[in-house]
Amino acid sequence: MENNNIFLIGPMGAGKSTIGKRLAKTLHKTFMDSDHQIEARTGVDIPTIFDIEGEAGFRKRESSVIDELTQHSNLVLATGGGAILSEENRQHLMSRGIVIYLQTSVSQQLARTRHDRNRPLLATEDPEAKLTELMNIRAPLYQDIADIVVSTDHRHSNQVCKEIQNNLQEFLGKSL
Repeated sequence: MENNNIFLIGPMGAGKSTIGKRLAKTLHKTFMDSDHQIEARTGVDIPTIFDIEGEAGFRKRESSVIDELTQHSNLVLATGGGAILSEENRQHLMSRGIVIYLQTSVSQQLARTRHDRNRPLLATEDPEAKLTELMNIRAPLYQDIADIVVSTDHRHSNQVCKEIQNNLQEFLGKSL
């Protein structure tokens, strides 16, 4: 069975949502963002979920949404940066679609997220240290499940999408 889902993984600020929307439009797929789905279903933003339920409560909700969404077809799914922390999520992503790791540096993450107040893990005195800590933990997990790795540092989403399309053609062995 050929799986036609594309799952975007990577740290916050890598461009998963921006690139995912563009990629879905180009490939005539439906775009979804797991974080946006969680917010839509709960009626509150992610920082509020973190405040009330903590990170563990959020991760439980995230796993449920990822399990459900990865069962769809013809989908481009942007996942949250920490979605790969769960073994169950990693298994769902790897077995239900093509996993693309959007790789970015900590300095690029800082530049892209500095005005974003919807990032509870960055509500700290030293966001750079936090991003470095998260990258050290998560980068090996991203790398481990990725079918394709694409850098987004200092690149326009059009360039990244084109590279993803080229990599997908090569990965699938056929034109898209």
